[in-house]
Amino acid sequence: MRQRFVNPNIVSIEAMTTTISQLADEAGVSIEFPADALHEAQTAPRHFPHLPDRTDLPFVTIDPEGSRDLDQALFIDVGERITVYYAIAAVGLFVTPGGALDREAHRRATTIYLPDRSIPLHPEVLSADAASLLPGVVRPAYLWTFQLDAEGNVTSTDLELAQIRSRAQLTYVQVQAAYSDAAYLPVNVPADLPANLALVGRLREELEVRRGGVSLDLPEQRVERRRKGFRLTFRHVTRVEGWNSQLSLMTGMEAAKIMIRAGVGILRTLPPARDKDIARLRAVAAGLGLDWPDDVDYPTFIRSLSSREPAAFAFTHEAVTLFRGAGYEALPSNGKQGTDLHHNAIAAPYAHVTAPLRRLVDRYGLEVCRCVVAGQEIPQWVAEQLPSLPATMANGTRIANTVENRAISAVEALTLRGREGEVFDGVVVDRLKPLGDTQRGVVSIAEPALEVKIHGHHVPVGERVRVRLMGVDDDLTSHFELVSDSEPELVSHVESQ
Repeated sequence: MRQRFVNPNIVSIEAMTTTISQLADEAGVSIEFPADALHEAQTAPRHFPHLPDRTDLPFVTIDPEGSRDLDQALFIDVGERITVYYAIAAVGLFVTPGGALDREAHRRATTIYLPDRSIPLHPEVLSADAASLLPGVVRPAYLWTFQLDAEGNVTSTDLELAQIRSRAQLTYVQVQAAYSDAAYLPVNVPADLPANLALVGRLREELEVRRGGVSLDLPEQRVERRRKGFRLTFRHVTRVEGWNSQLSLMTGMEAAKIMIRAGVGILRTLPPARDKDIARLRAVAAGLGLDWPDDVDYPTFIRSLSSREPAAFAFTHEAVTLFRGAGYEALPSNGKQGTDLHHNAIAAPYAHVTAPLRRLVDRYGLEVCRCVVAGQEIPQWVAEQLPSLPATMANGTRIANTVENRAISAVEALTLRGREGEVFDGVVVDRLKPLGDTQRGVVSIAEPALEVKIHGHHVPVGERVRVRLMGVDDDLTSHFELVSDSEPELVSHVESQ
């Protein structure tokens, strides 16, 4: 009889759906919208003919494959000067201030992304349809226009509400292939898009280096849907994603300047790293055998590392904890000024204004900036909510992070259930507080893509190790221990999906 092989790294759709639904219920997260909020979304205006027509600009969107909540569209014109047009979905035009939909958006604060679904900030009739910058249809948008000099500095900024039309919905993989391998893009996409995005992205990256900003090169753990279920993977960010994110960072920095000058708005802040935390990281680097000269600052050192190397991967993993305490600060601020209003990982003042379909605060920041640029009074619905927005966002973000992290942990446990005794290869990326004489740490496993806690007599941070799965509890907690190279290994048969 033919032997049947199964892929132990795949979690079934049924198991995933049941577990995620339980997690959402336990966290008190509502998947469905109240009837009155949904009715408002379904009956909101769909056409805005009074807005200026900028459908002549050949916008495109660049997002992960399968995305429907398209917040941003871009067009970069490079001639005698560099002009960046950046369109952001104007979802606020579909929401009645103080209405049922607005109240529900404040209760949710942010979209929650789960392995088998998303729990959106707005009903999908808006977030994935009427307000989304989908290709081939006219949509209202906040249109940012930036003039850049030859070094990428912004020399002028304009902002207006306008009608735009995206020419194509592209993926990061598509644009990366077009840039790296001259792969074809749709005929209605500007041929110079990849080159122009690379030009602006690199210029902005160089400016980030000069001001001391930090972007960590850390692989992203993702849950991918396959034919027979779900699978954990690690994915490194492409160059195109990095360049695209520089446009969003540039927009947020310019928005923050507008708000600070006007003395009204809401900023995204992050305190500076503490001296003792920098000292701790230097000790970690020394323990990993990484040469961090005394005269080299943290941003310069972290940029010199590649997370594809085990020791550097462990250090970068630890560096995530360097900056803590991100939050929001409403303006006018209560006595804060200068660097107190900075986002210190970006090394500049910053505001969230590029993702209003999935983050509540962006809707307010965009309208503040538009009014300031146009010389108009800030609407009452904005002014009244600004002081309470930091707390609203903090609560919503806390709930979202809790549910998303628990969902990933559940996927990890479901991936491992039934594989007790099996040995996995990994890299120790962190050391945790010991329990008595037993050391504990975190191991990153490439296949399946997991980060697991382990215990043993010696936890060598930055080194490759082998760990054995001892068991998975009913609460989906997994238990691992370090094993020596001389111990036998339980091997499983795996087929690709």
